[in-house]
Formats: sequence, structure tokens, C-alpha cells
Amino acid sequence: MTAAEQTLAATFTEHRSHLIGVAYRLTGSVADAEDAVQESWLRLTRLSDQARAEIQELRGWLTTVVGRICLDRLRSAAVRRERYVGQWLPEPLVTSAEDDPLEAVVRDDGVRMAALVVLDRLTPEQRVAFVLHDAFGVPFESIAETLGCAVATARQHASRGRRAASAAPPPPRVALDEQREVLERFVAAMAAGDVDAVVGLLHPDVVVVGDGGGKVSTAVNVITGADKVARFIMGLLRKYGGLPDGEPVLVNGELGVKLPAQGRLTARVSTFVLRDGKVAAFYDFANPDKLTHVRF
Repeated sequence: MTAAEQTLAATFTEHRSHLIGVAYRLTGSVADAEDAVQESWLRLTRLSDQARAEIQELRGWLTTVVGRICLDRLRSAAVRRERYVGQWLPEPLVTSAEDDPLEAVVRDDGVRMAALVVLDRLTPEQRVAFVLHDAFGVPFESIAETLGCAVATARQHASRGRRAASAAPPPPRVALDEQREVLERFVAAMAAGDVDAVVGLLHPDVVVVGDGGGKVSTAVNVITGADKVARFIMGLLRKYGGLPDGEPVLVNGELGVKLPAQGRLTARVSTFVLRDGKVAAFYDFANPDKLTHVRF
């Protein structure tokens, strides 16, 4: 590798965490995000020296390229979702240590699972325009080029995405200490079989969303409401003979648990969201295709 190539590789590495964050926020897929970033590097290396010299701001150029690649991935995902069995959740970003290479990514509020679930309701064009412009400051001229549309249309996509996202905003991120305190109380209530205590720790509008892709057992439909969720959870405890053993981890920067396969329970990752000091959502990631990057 020449000195110029080494310099280019080092410069690209400086932007890699940012690009992974962009790609993951756009696609909700760890594999697609990593592939998109790798493809952006290949496209950069294929440019002539003159073409690279004409790039005024490399970070912005790479961000736009990643956005274009992710748009194709989003459109493919939209087709796959039409045939998907059960609920669809983004792939979880599971970290357990500060030196984890994904740690810089999960610190961004925009990659919280609750925020990604909201983005999943947008069309590919709305998601790309809204995220690239509002989160990363990409000008609409570049977004229009990425989408293959007029600038006015790109602005319209972003506006519609913004309205859709604001119609059901995710709750703000809660400090880990508060998450831990609520989770400990919740686990104690479940272990004691205290249904009233379990219900008392659930938000009235709490939801359980499971993603098994038709391959493993989880909730096929969304379960809504404190009473229904409490009955569902207590039923699972009876089915599996009590609380399963799990390892605390961070899931998209928030508290969760990694559960290896045990007995009739298949390997999965679970996390929850707090609103007003109560559990407002449970996300159960059970589809093995979305857990290939998780070490159990």
C-alpha cells in the first residue's frame, strides 16, 4: 500500500463510526449498515486521483454515498416485509463494554430502538430524506440526487417523514440508573408472582412486540395494555418454569438482556422502554437472522 493509500484508509477510518451510525439509522440493520459502509469505501477507492481531489468535503461525500446505498437496501427490505411472518423489528445493536466498537454509535439518541421503530413506519424515500437532512445536515440538493428526484420533491419527502415521526414520538432516553431500578422492581414482582405489582409497573398503553420471523416462538401480534401484557408475561413464566437466566447488556444504548438458548426457550435479546417511570414497551428479538452478530 502506497503512502497515499495509507492516508486515504486512515482518513476513511476516522469517519467509519459516523458512517455506521448513518447507515444503521437508515436501514435498522447491522449487516446492511456494515455492507453499505464497506461499499462506500470501495467506491471511494475506485475513483481516480483527480476525482478524489475534487471532493470538497469527504465526510459529506461519504454520507451521501452511504445514503444512496441504503436507499436500495430499504427498498429491498420493504419487499421482504410484505412476506414477513409476524412483526418486524430493526436488528438490535448489542454492546456490553465501553471499548465496544459500536459504543460511539449507540450513544446517539436517534438509534434508540423506540426511535428506530418510529422510522420503520416511513417510506424509504421519507426515511432517507428525513434522516439525512434533519439528523446529519445533508443539503436537499444532495438528497435529491440520491433519491433521483427534484429538490422540491426531496423536501416534501423529508417534511412528510418529519410529520409522521412527530405524530408518535418515542419517549426520551432515561438514565441507566433509573432503568436499572425499574427493571429490578419488575423482575422482583415477576419472581414473586405478584400480578398486581407487575401491572403497577406497566404503562397503561404498554406494548409487547416480538420478532421471530416465523422461525421461532414469540408474540406474533402486538400485545397492548397493562392487563393483557401482565397476563402474557406471567403465562410465559409458567410455560418456561420461571425467569430464564440472562446476561445484562445494552441494546441500542439502553438496558436489556441477552438470553442464550435454554430448555424450550430459543436464544434472543430483549429490551424495554420507559415512559413516565413505567415500562411502556417490550421488544423481543428472536429471529436468528437478526442476531447473527450477537455472541451468546
